[in-house]
Formats: sequence, C-alpha cells, structure tokens
Amino acid sequence: MSAVSSRLPVFPWDKLEPYKKTALTHPDGIVDLSVGTPVDPVPALIQEALVAAADSPGYPTVWGTKELRDALTGWCERRLGAVDFAHENVLPVVGSKELVAWLPTQLGLGAGDVVAYPRLAYPTYEVGARLCGATPVVYDDPVADLDPAAVKLLWLNSPSNPTGKVLAKDELTRIVAWAREHGVLVFSDECYLELGWEADPVSVLHPDVCGGSYEGIVAVHSLSKRSNLAGYRAAFIAGDAAVLGELLQIRKHGGMMTAAPVQAATVAALGDDAHVAEQRERYAARRAALRAALEAHGFRIEHSEASLYLWATRDEPCWDTVAYLAEKGILVAPGDFYGEAGERFVRVAFTATDERVEAAVKRLG
Repeated sequence: MSAVSSRLPVFPWDKLEPYKKTALTHPDGIVDLSVGTPVDPVPALIQEALVAAADSPGYPTVWGTKELRDALTGWCERRLGAVDFAHENVLPVVGSKELVAWLPTQLGLGAGDVVAYPRLAYPTYEVGARLCGATPVVYDDPVADLDPAAVKLLWLNSPSNPTGKVLAKDELTRIVAWAREHGVLVFSDECYLELGWEADPVSVLHPDVCGGSYEGIVAVHSLSKRSNLAGYRAAFIAGDAAVLGELLQIRKHGGMMTAAPVQAATVAALGDDAHVAEQRERYAARRAALRAALEAHGFRIEHSEASLYLWATRDEPCWDTVAYLAEKGILVAPGDFYGEAGERFVRVAFTATDERVEAAVKRLG
C-alpha cells in the first residue's frame, strides 16, 4: 500500500462508476443528479469582466487587487451583515475545496491534533485532517460531543452538504461562544448560504452570532454555486484578521494565487445580485419538480431546507436505492459517501438542465 493510499480514504466517486454505466444504457440517456456541478451559463457580465482582464501577463498577488478586496468586504457587509470589515478580514482562495483540503496543513496541525466536523459531511473535511496527520473526529453537537482540549479546528457547515440542514442563529451563537471559551478555532463552510429555500441561513459573521468580533471565527464562501463559477475556482475566506494574516503569509510562500482574470470576474459577480436571483429561480423550479416526483414515488425527504440537494430515502440501504434509480437512467449519490449515518439515504442534486430534470420526473411518474 502506498503512503498516500494509507493516509486517505478511497475516492468515493470511483465506486459509483458501475451504476453510471447502467444509467447510461437508458434509451433516453442518463440523468446525472449525483454531482452538484453547475450546468447553466456563466452570466454575461462575468464573462465580459474575465475577457477584459485577459491581458494579464504579470503575476497576480495572493491577497488580490484592491478592487477585489473592496468587493469582498462590501459583499460581506451587505449580504452577511458583517460590520467594520477591513481588507485584513478577507482573503481570496483558489476554490473552496483547495482551502478545505489544505487548511489543517497550513495551520500547522499534525499528530495529536483533532479536526472535528459534522457526522454527515463533505468528505474533504476528513481528507484535510488526514493529509497533515491530524485526527478526524465527527460530532452531532460539538458542545456536547467534543473534548475542547483536543480540538484545534472545528468545521461547521450550514447549509449542509449533503443534507441541506441549516443551523439556527441561536445554535450558531451557542457554538461560537463555546469555541471561544475554550480557544477552539471555528471555520464555517457557508458556500450554500445564498440558497435557502425553507430557512434563511445566517453567517457566523453576523453580529447577532459573533457579537461584532471576529476573533476565532472564519467563514468560507464560494462563487461556484451562486454564480455558476465552478470552472473559475473563485472563492474566499473572511473573518479573524490574525488567522487570515498567517494564512496569507503561508499562501504567499506556496504561490497559491487566484488568476488575475478570475479576480476581475469575482469583482463583477459580487457586485451584481440580479444574476443570483435569476439562478435561484431556476433552481427553485427544478427543486420543486424533483421533490414532488420523488415524494409521489414513495421517497421521504428530510432536512433539505437549503443548498442544491434533496436528502431522500426509501428506508433501504443507499446502494439499493442507487441501483434502483440507475435502472431508470437516474444517477444519484449514495448517502454513505458523507458518513455512515447516511447509509439509508441518497443525495439528489438539482443542478441538471431543465430538460434532464423533466426527463427524471417522467421516469419517476
């Protein structure tokens, strides 16, 4: 066994390949609802900003242009309710997955340190812990379940991937207060915050949660979902200036810089809310159609009040459900990709085109 394979879990999506082959044999083609990747066009104003900045022969800076930092701080104040936000409170990153995977390493964590994350969670939280030799630990309630003396990094994820669950403001406030009391660093993955359906997600940077201080807390945000920019790798972190300052120095040494045209595109994306509202309408329609079809077909939907997924079950092992839907030409993600607690659920993304969503609805009808 190689050193890498001994440190990391099996890449989960490889296990889905046989079911993808089955779904591909459907006469009307596959409906791939397994991965939450955007399929709609990048808004024109963002493409135009990218093209206008295409003549960028010099190296970009890791911290980003002044225009980018202005856009990041302005958006955090306008959208998240952050107050008195300065350039030192923001840092662009090369997509949020890169940040999640390498954050424990960049923080200097290692053997004996605990990285904690929700029991049902995006697999990269665990990967990040294992890459640096830290110990990954799951929780249901961090305040009740964790030994704060051992935890060096606490991941929150609201809205959740895969369940779409949203942590209430009071719950976030309680967790942040507990973490600060014990000196636990909190990183809150809020990449789906603008996609609340039956709940209004709140950031840890909101003054009602953090009390107007950003000490010990950092929020992670991405433009992949809200602006269809997964291909641009545009994301950023915001919060504790001391933590971000340390990461800035490390990332300078590592050359972890966002491409200059992408920085310009990010400025355009964060300055426009109209395209976000339009994309929300598309997702809302797809979500409603798929939810109705799944429930009529005997599925039960749990949580799913936000994000780009429906957390669905037929009260059977998740791989049985995956196989059943693959025979109908529909590919979904098994819940155990996200932890043992998901073993009787599947995650259904509504990021397919309108035509493919309509095809799925017909097959479930």
